[in-house]
Amino acid sequence: MLRAGGLVALGGVAVPLAGCGLFDRDEGPPPAADPLHPLLDEALALAASYREAAGAVPELADRLTPIAETHESHAAELARVIGATPPSPAPSATGTPPAGADAALAALRQAEQAARNAAVTACAAAPAERAALVGSIAAARATHLEALK
Repeated sequence: MLRAGGLVALGGVAVPLAGCGLFDRDEGPPPAADPLHPLLDEALALAASYREAAGAVPELADRLTPIAETHESHAAELARVIGATPPSPAPSATGTPPAGADAALAALRQAEQAARNAAVTACAAAPAERAALVGSIAAARATHLEALK
């Protein structure tokens, strides 16, 4: 009779434990995306745009390839800092590169200007340990604008 009472007591304890959340697999909402992730995506998109423009307008390749490489190195460093998977070679840009050197440079200037503004905003909001990296990316994007004139 004591054994039966002990089993009933254990059974009574086991039922509430099963419903208390100890065995639930729900881990809550996924962590928020890192605030620097948009800069990573932007760096990859810019690199792809420069590579496409250099391919479409070969006379600009010597001018645009180093800028594409800079954006790729920024993407690699941002991925390292935020703990993302390091980027593979830049994916294709979403649009068709403009025909002609002037049109290609104008489109790249517009994209670079928007990217520089985003980097400046991100730098102002970044914690101290990330501000130097984001500030250097903003400065590089500003110099790219000058190189595209």
